[in-house]
Amino acid sequence: MATKTLHLSLVALSLLQGILAVRFTATNNASATPGGQRFDREIGTAYTLTTMPKIASFIWKIFGQATEAERRHYYPNDVVNLYVQDLQDGALGETGDNNVYMSAKGIETYPPGDATRFMFTSILYHEMTHIFQWSGKGTAPGGLTEGFADYVVLKSPFYVEGYSTPGEGSRWDEGYGVTSRFLEYCDGLREGFAAELNKKMREVYKEEYWKELLGKDVDQLWEEYKAKYSNVPASLHH
Repeated sequence: MATKTLHLSLVALSLLQGILAVRFTATNNASATPGGQRFDREIGTAYTLTTMPKIASFIWKIFGQATEAERRHYYPNDVVNLYVQDLQDGALGETGDNNVYMSAKGIETYPPGDATRFMFTSILYHEMTHIFQWSGKGTAPGGLTEGFADYVVLKSPFYVEGYSTPGEGSRWDEGYGVTSRFLEYCDGLREGFAAELNKKMREVYKEEYWKELLGKDVDQLWEEYKAKYSNVPASLHH
C-alpha cells in the first residue's frame, strides 16, 4: 500500500512539474552526517520534491506572475536543484544560480516533531524566492533581495511567529525581517506594491521606482513607517 501511494504521489508530482514547466530535483549529499540522516528520517526527498513545486507556485502568485513569460527561468534545462550538504559558513541555507543548498548541520538544530518539517519548509520558501525573484541583474541592494525573500515567508503558511516585528530596524534596506516588514507596510499603502516593485527590477533597480509606485521616495516612506510604530509597544505591533 505504501509503495502504491508513493508511486501515485510521484506520478502526481510529475504531472504538476509538467504543468509548471520547471523541473525540481533533491539530493542528499550528507547522508553520512547526523543532519543528513535526520533529513532522511524526518523530512525526506519525497516530501521535498512534493513541496518545491508548491513553493514555486506560491512565489509566482505573490509576485503576480501568471504567465511563464513573467517568471524567471534557467535555460536550457529550466531545473531547480536542492542539495542537502555541509555549509561551512554557518548559514542554514544558500542559493547559487538555480541551486538551493540546505545545511546538514543546520538540520541538526531544527526543533523536534512536526516543527522539523515546518522549519525546513520555512527556510526553503526563503531560498527559493532567491531563485525566482528579480534583482535588477544584481543592481538591487542585497538587503532588499533578502527582505523580499523574508516577505514571501511572512506571507506563507510557514512563517515562524515572532521572527520579525513591524517597526523594528534602523535602515529600510537592513534586510531579512526588517525589510520584509517594511515591504508589508508599503503593500498596505498600495495593494500589490511588492509584486510591482519586483517586476520593475527585472532589468535594473532604481530608487525612483518607490516614488513611481507610492508617490514618495524610499527614505520618506521609511521615516513615516518608523513614526507609525515609534510609540507602539512591541507586543501590540501587528
